[in-house]
Amino acid sequence: MNPENYYEVVAAELDRYAKVPDEVLLEIVTRDGACMWLWADEDGPEWEDEEITDREAAARLCAECPVRGVCLELELRTAGEDTVGVWGGLSQDDRREVFRVWRARREGGGAS
Repeated sequence: MNPENYYEVVAAELDRYAKVPDEVLLEIVTRDGACMWLWADEDGPEWEDEEITDREAAARLCAECPVRGVCLELELRTAGEDTVGVWGGLSQDDRREVFRVWRARREGGGAS
């Protein structure tokens, strides 16, 4: 799958959250997000001090997270193009690309 198709698929999967209020998304992410539990331990994850890319961090941190889509939806709504760090299993560069497609879908330029 080429990158353009990948970003379209990711954005399309988020359509299911379009009508969910921000407060509900935030509650789900803070309650069920893997990252919230990972840093609850004072020591943090074993790999915290390793030099890894955002993509590697996203893969490690979000691999088994049950709320990746909810997290990504929340981040796109609240940070948009100004996104930083790892959210929803994507690096900030990948999220910026998804944001472009996501925004077009929400503005009626491609939502199904």
